[in-house]
Amino acid sequence: MSDTTAVIDAQTNPLLVAWETPHQTPPFDAIKPEHFLPAFERAFADHAAEITAITHDPAEPDFANTITALERSGKLLSKVAAVFYDLVSAHSNPAILEIDKDVSLRMARHWNPIMMNAVLFGRIALLYDNRKDLKLTGEEQRLLERTYTRFRRAGAGLSDDDKVRMAEINEKLAQLGTTFSHHVLGDEQDWYLELGEDDRAGLSESFVAAAKAAADERGMPGKAIVTLSRSSVEPFLQSSARRDLREKVFKAFTARGDNGNSNDNNAVIGEILSLREQAARIMGFPNFAAYRLEDSMAKTPEAVRGLLERVWKPARAKALADRDQLQEMITAEGGNFKLAAWDWRYYAEKLRQAKANFDDAAIKPYLSLDNMIAAAFDCATRLFGITFAERKDIPVWHPDVRVWEIKDAGGRHKALFYGDYFARSSKRSGAWMTSLRDQQKLDRDTAPLIINVCNFAKGADGQPSLLSPDDARTLFHEFGHGLHGILSNVTYPSLSGTAVFTDFVELPSQLYEHWQERPEVLQTFARHYQTGEPLPQDLLERFLAARRFNQGFATVEFVSSALIDLEFHTQPAAASKDVRAFERAEMEKIGMPPEIALRHRPTQFGHIFSGDHYAAGYYSYMWSEVMDADAFGAFEEAGNIFDPAVAKRLHDNVYASGGSLDPEAAYIAFRGREPEPDALLRRRGLLDVAKAA
Repeated sequence: MSDTTAVIDAQTNPLLVAWETPHQTPPFDAIKPEHFLPAFERAFADHAAEITAITHDPAEPDFANTITALERSGKLLSKVAAVFYDLVSAHSNPAILEIDKDVSLRMARHWNPIMMNAVLFGRIALLYDNRKDLKLTGEEQRLLERTYTRFRRAGAGLSDDDKVRMAEINEKLAQLGTTFSHHVLGDEQDWYLELGEDDRAGLSESFVAAAKAAADERGMPGKAIVTLSRSSVEPFLQSSARRDLREKVFKAFTARGDNGNSNDNNAVIGEILSLREQAARIMGFPNFAAYRLEDSMAKTPEAVRGLLERVWKPARAKALADRDQLQEMITAEGGNFKLAAWDWRYYAEKLRQAKANFDDAAIKPYLSLDNMIAAAFDCATRLFGITFAERKDIPVWHPDVRVWEIKDAGGRHKALFYGDYFARSSKRSGAWMTSLRDQQKLDRDTAPLIINVCNFAKGADGQPSLLSPDDARTLFHEFGHGLHGILSNVTYPSLSGTAVFTDFVELPSQLYEHWQERPEVLQTFARHYQTGEPLPQDLLERFLAARRFNQGFATVEFVSSALIDLEFHTQPAAASKDVRAFERAEMEKIGMPPEIALRHRPTQFGHIFSGDHYAAGYYSYMWSEVMDADAFGAFEEAGNIFDPAVAKRLHDNVYASGGSLDPEAAYIAFRGREPEPDALLRRRGLLDVAKAA
């Protein structure tokens, strides 16, 4: 790229000029795929120059010229990357995905020499070794410790030969993680099941409407389709009376990335695991799980396995008892077949209707998306004093995206919140929270731009989107993550919002789920989408009574996924070279009921293979659940789920503190003690089963 081109590009590239939008938000309407590579090149160059200046500063290392300077570096790179990765995940296209392959490699090649810079690490280590004499604030002390740990764990203290190999490994892993996610998306985009009039037995009107909306989104007006989005698959498996179609959908869903086609992920997994094992050994650990968990609340693979096995035994026992009941129901109906994995949700729903007189179809008309958003916002207002007002003047990446301005109790601007709620083929599956800009106060108060992305079924013909109880819980879960970013109140970017241990990051999100299922909330916001009538008291009571139904199944499908994640990363990589054989062997070893599938089969397990954020860390949801189940008890003990004193402790020590506090200390500061280990089993209705075992 010539200097002239660079000058012109800097003047015209929307990623490289100051954003004159409200609150300096990304001008998505002006950003095109061709803008990204030039912007990344400029950002990499700027950041490299900043790092060079820090590294070769002739002054004696101090907190300001080393740690604070690092925090100030890379602003343009953070800005460009945040926009790019939002589009990669939430609204991709072939051009964006092609750029992603290039950028993932360039990103690794940019960061490797920074994180392994011996001179820079020497400055950081000198400060770390003398940290007690530096008279740092608590947050500064935490930042220094986390910076030192981050560089050490990236290999900054390795020999030159080992650094070269680690750099090669990091580059290849970056490419493989991108390939893995692209493969899963490819299989999801390529498959759908068209539902003719004869294929809709058992399906609710709201499901058929959503299936028509999904067809519209794919350019098939007048049709109705099931896609491989979980929000399409799970309600279909739960309600379709057509066993042959349930089997077809189930097998397609669980075969993503495992079809022997160009999107197959088996070889990708083998390579990822081998490289992770090599990296762990270079770092002095026996396996990747040991390396990964050293920097977590759990600390060791043994601690993780202990938690998972403690939950697994009662969950499996409960699931097996439920399985027998489901088989009895099939037999009683005259079904001459053995319960299969594609039958479980269907017959579990029938059993729930029979036992609890409740089904999801009855409550969905009362759980419109707009009302559940309003409920999530109202709980945040009552707990933390923040208010929400929708903005129509903020540029967005898709017409379905909505934006709200958040103000604090004093009426001051605090954040913008983007909600991208509907499934579409350009979006990867699942639900997540991310940010376009993180909160910080290093040079000036910087308000965050927080995103929630979900994959709910869109209503057809102008009808509202109706959520299942699981969907509504997901909305609250992701908004709990969102609040972690919105309420963040720290000085340094590296400690902002969700920059905490993986097995602590799920506490704010899972804790927030509790408010969604409270009568005080549902009585106000669960209203029929057509009549506006509130949720009838008897239906509310039946819903609350049915919450723990099928918990054996739900716990088994999750814990089995967490266990296979742990085994992938503790056993030698050679043991899982044949991924399918490894999966079968591990499921046999733990006694996995064949009627229940892993929540995430390996070839689609993006949590652990699309990157390493949850690698050897999928257990984190359950580790956090021990805390969240116990934490909500603080409000129950106060006799008010919006108790101001408890809410303030929660705000100050969990939601606002980001990574500035040690997570164990943060929890104890909120709760006054460590969590009770039985809280998780009690919440899932498994405590009595565990005691009886």
